[in-house]
Amino acid sequence: MKLCFPVVFVLILPIIRTQVPHWGPCPEPAVQPAFNLKQFMGRWFEIARLPAQFEKGRCIETNFTLTTSNSIRVVSSEIFKGEVKKIEGIGVIEDIRNPAKLGISYSYVLPYSPYWILSTDYVNTALVYSCTDILRLFHVDFAWILGRTRTLPDSAVERAKEVFANNNIDISRMIASRQMGCDKSPMEWSMEM
Repeated sequence: MKLCFPVVFVLILPIIRTQVPHWGPCPEPAVQPAFNLKQFMGRWFEIARLPAQFEKGRCIETNFTLTTSNSIRVVSSEIFKGEVKKIEGIGVIEDIRNPAKLGISYSYVLPYSPYWILSTDYVNTALVYSCTDILRLFHVDFAWILGRTRTLPDSAVERAKEVFANNNIDISRMIASRQMGCDKSPMEWSMEM
């Protein structure tokens, strides 16, 4: 058992390096009641997020496509150093009784990560939360405000932040995503570097 903790710590160190861990287990936020996976499908733009090591670019968006009644194809993209970078994953409803609690994996060797839809109206905004407990001593979390368009009114962003805060999710480090100049040609992106 003495060897177990150092090994686990070494394995999770890359995950928490750019994240700010919080003491204690993950919060248990309320999720979207009567969530409809089919209505959620389509293109979503990242409006704001908690900092994440795996998101370094701008013009971040994700496209969700239904593959079966309880699984989805997930394609996320960003512009980083003048190039469009894409990653593809699989999402599943992990508990059919609670379909707003999805699991997403971008690798066959990694387990599904929580991807919980806290709130959505399906046509304008969606609030997503992901949290992983580390030995129930602390947790690392991610949160996103998504929109069907590249921008949302400030009032919508503030309402979204209130939902996170009301669910005991620390959003003090939440940053706005960069969604400007996303429709330029690749040549124009490389000139911005």
